[in-house]
Amino acid sequence: MRRPLVIGVAGGSGSGKTTVSNAILTRVGRERIAFLPHDLYYRDLAHLPPAERAEINFDHPDSLDNELYLAHIDTLIRGSPIGMPTYDYATYVRRSEVVPVEPRPVIMLEGILIFADALLRDQMDVKLFVDAESDLRLIRRIRRDVRERGRTVDSVIDQYLRTVRPMHLEFVEPSKRYADIIIPNGGLNMIAIDMVVARIERMLD
Repeated sequence: MRRPLVIGVAGGSGSGKTTVSNAILTRVGRERIAFLPHDLYYRDLAHLPPAERAEINFDHPDSLDNELYLAHIDTLIRGSPIGMPTYDYATYVRRSEVVPVEPRPVIMLEGILIFADALLRDQMDVKLFVDAESDLRLIRRIRRDVRERGRTVDSVIDQYLRTVRPMHLEFVEPSKRYADIIIPNGGLNMIAIDMVVARIERMLD
């Protein structure tokens, strides 16, 4: 069995990573891709009181369970299925439900910090960095967290100033140098997405 092609899609919060990932999933074929969003692998904080959970810096690499993430990547590469965790972003705990993921010809990793970890980078054959202006990223983050994660606008802005922006400057932006391809304008850059999809198809063939 040929080793799967491992693709990493990184970029700042709200940069358009999910839009780019969905375009790749749709055009290459979801049946050919095992998709592992890094933010489903946040550490379970059920052992902490709710007030303490909200104070955790979720934009620091230590907030993510990279040991489990790497183990799941390795399992898929070896041709065995995994049970991908699910996460409750409103309460900061890992749910009991898992999502079965079967091995596929492509493994796609997505997250703001996947290039910040050398062991993760070593698993990737193609590294894409999705770039966007900071004001657009903040607007998108506010919309997402309010609509999908039950947050208030004030809490999102407070978190952005307290941890998101500093961690972006410390970890995310510097990790751009590891990218093979930088996609400006996020998911709106259809020319770049066309080129990436064509390259993936050639590598699979």
